Amino acid sequence: MAAAAVCQAALMVGLGLLITGPAARVWPLSSEDGVNDALERARTGTLDTVSSVVSEAGNTGTVVLGTLVSCLALLLVPRLPRLREAVFLSVAVSLQSLVFLVVTEAVDRTRPDVDRLDASPPTSSYTSGHTGAATALYAGLAVLVLHRAKGPWRRVAAALLLLLPLLVGLARAYRGMHHPTDVAGGLLNGGLSLLIVGRALLAGPHVPAPLPSGSTRHPGTTRTTREAPTGPGPGHTTVIHNPTVTDEVARDAVRGVLERHGHRSVRFVPTTADDPGEGPTRDALRDGATLVVVCGGDGTVRAVAEALAGTGTPLAVVPCGTGNLLARNLGLPLEPAKALSAALRGTPRRIDLGRVEGDGLPPAHFTVMSGAGLDAAMLEGTSDRAKATWGWPAYLVAGLRELRAPRTRLTLRLDGAPPLRRGARMVLVANAGTVQGGTALVPAARPDDGLLDLMVLDPRGPAGWLTAVRSLLRRRPSRPTGRRTDTSRRAVEYFTFRRAEIHFDAPQPRELDGDPVAPGRRLTAEAVPGALTVLVPERGE
Repeated sequence: MAAAAVCQAALMVGLGLLITGPAARVWPLSSEDGVNDALERARTGTLDTVSSVVSEAGNTGTVVLGTLVSCLALLLVPRLPRLREAVFLSVAVSLQSLVFLVVTEAVDRTRPDVDRLDASPPTSSYTSGHTGAATALYAGLAVLVLHRAKGPWRRVAAALLLLLPLLVGLARAYRGMHHPTDVAGGLLNGGLSLLIVGRALLAGPHVPAPLPSGSTRHPGTTRTTREAPTGPGPGHTTVIHNPTVTDEVARDAVRGVLERHGHRSVRFVPTTADDPGEGPTRDALRDGATLVVVCGGDGTVRAVAEALAGTGTPLAVVPCGTGNLLARNLGLPLEPAKALSAALRGTPRRIDLGRVEGDGLPPAHFTVMSGAGLDAAMLEGTSDRAKATWGWPAYLVAGLRELRAPRTRLTLRLDGAPPLRRGARMVLVANAGTVQGGTALVPAARPDDGLLDLMVLDPRGPAGWLTAVRSLLRRRPSRPTGRRTDTSRRAVEYFTFRRAEIHFDAPQPRELDGDPVAPGRRLTAEAVPGALTVLVPERGE
């Protein structure tokens, strides 16, 4: 924050020296006096009164009192315990004021040559302190409303708060206190202060408990791994759990592991049939959760990841379902308590997500795989009772029933390249490649490389199926882009891409991380690099 604040001050001073120096005679700066003259001619008694009231909203006393009251409300009101938000608001307002003082000392600009309706303070006309302070306070409150509040009213409230700094700036120019560029400078100064402080306090991962003494952090196993910043942070831990696969004994075990690792403030929130995890996770973020733990299967993990995408809040995965594909690909143990313990001893890392949409399929993220055809039909044909009785082998039984499903034709376009025509029984988009039984179905897929992998499976007859099985068992590490890896009747093809558009000739069953979704003819998939922060075990765990 300090380094960014120095850059902010240097930028504001540089702009001020440019405005008062070589750019002063260049349009539109050369026409600023005309704007102030026009505002002077437009004055009326009513506008004078209104502008006086609005100008007071950016006065030093008003901003200091408003900041103090807002911070006390955030700290003391029972339903608004927000230490980080209070610090954000107070530091942003203070930083704006500090930079304003530095700028007015470095840039000497006289006020507009018009009749001024207020007493002229000794500071330079550049920048508008009223406008900057109003931006830091009211736009900062708008950020908090959007960041934490619930309900449809929050957008209206945020819009009104964002309008206030603009009105303050207009009032200051109307009253002859500032040039238009002084007002623009105040808006920029306040906005930069919010950006710098907000990026440090409201964004990015916050790991609520440090690693045990003696633990070390490793850079990762791939050259493209992105390590997230670490460090203890205030707040609480929220456990999103699927009650159909986590009973009271399992929850007690999770609570015990968390307490042993220093997480005392823990909230358990169950998912429901109507909301498999996205809503509770968003509520947890608004309530200040600094770590989210998900206990469930791949569907629950995907729903929680949907809400966490882009927030930087760390996720600890506790595998409690049938597939547990993300846990497998992160190298976590498949026993819930051991998995959580390994994650809490581990390192926060940013991994990619895949994003898909299509006809009848709204935009959604997935963590491991999305597909159409045979795999989706297999998942749809596996009953909950079979999964509960047999575990993941139940998928194999359902898959055997779907082998006679007809092939389809499709058109494939990768990263804007010319379209390809293919036949297929299954199309699989993979962010990570390992499935049940440790099988590397898409062996080159990595969840932290900024890319997605596509497998097109098209075996024809018994010989084709043997070729496909042999190819899959080879676990080839190569990752060609837009080329076939297996030439024998194209039983299996792999592609690597950032964005893919897939059009099927006939509607196909589709799935997201093991959950069947509406069938359709179209899938558009793209990689979202570094969108999710997860806790992964240390190397060698």
